[in-house]
Amino acid sequence: MIEVKRVTKTYGKKDNKFVALNDISFVVPDGASVAIIGKSGSGKSTLMHAMSGLDRPELGEVVIDGRNILALKQKEVDRFRSATMSFIFQSFFVQANESCYDNVSLPLEIAGVPVHQRREKIEDALRAVELLDKKKSRARDLSGGQKQRLAVARAIVNNPKIIFADEPTGNLDSVTGEVVEDLLFSYNKRNGITLIIVTHDPDLASKCDIKIYIKDGKIESIKNKSESQQIRTKAPIKSVKLKRQAKVQL
Repeated sequence: MIEVKRVTKTYGKKDNKFVALNDISFVVPDGASVAIIGKSGSGKSTLMHAMSGLDRPELGEVVIDGRNILALKQKEVDRFRSATMSFIFQSFFVQANESCYDNVSLPLEIAGVPVHQRREKIEDALRAVELLDKKKSRARDLSGGQKQRLAVARAIVNNPKIIFADEPTGNLDSVTGEVVEDLLFSYNKRNGITLIIVTHDPDLASKCDIKIYIKDGKIESIKNKSESQQIRTKAPIKSVKLKRQAKVQL
């Protein structure tokens, strides 16, 4: 469970002071998919950074599994994040000159996983996004869709409890974006991980269990799926087959 309690984040001082988050509070149950929705500048990415410990608000708490990560020292936050969380960003942030294998290996290196234990984890993650045949290819030689699928493989390789995705399909065409969405939501349901998506896309947001609308640093509303919709999301998840998009280079 993630509990966000009265989080406030400001930038600047005096006349230049800007309140990015203003007294934000909500709870995210374990295993939920959550959309944080708002226009550019609404505070949605700042909220994600606060929830993950990438940024430190002046006030409030972010309690994950009973621990207020904002009260931890920076090294403790870094260790907690590497063991608990993964991130996917709109701009991919893959290492262009490194192989797909080495890109996916990075979170394991940061987490201190011994070299002899990495290979199976890396290949399993690449296989899950159907990029195992590209493991020796350099990331810069991949298409945009393949780079984002590589980012998904990197995000899941360490079996995180929480995945934060900031506009994960923002740089993709609609067909390729749908494939990446399928990967994320299927992984969310099959593995019971918590998925936090920052987006301005109402179609992507509609697939989430919880929608948090934010404007000018404040929560406008929080909406849950209806009971019938929640029942449907618990139906067996079919494995994602990228073959159905054979005419599109992913």
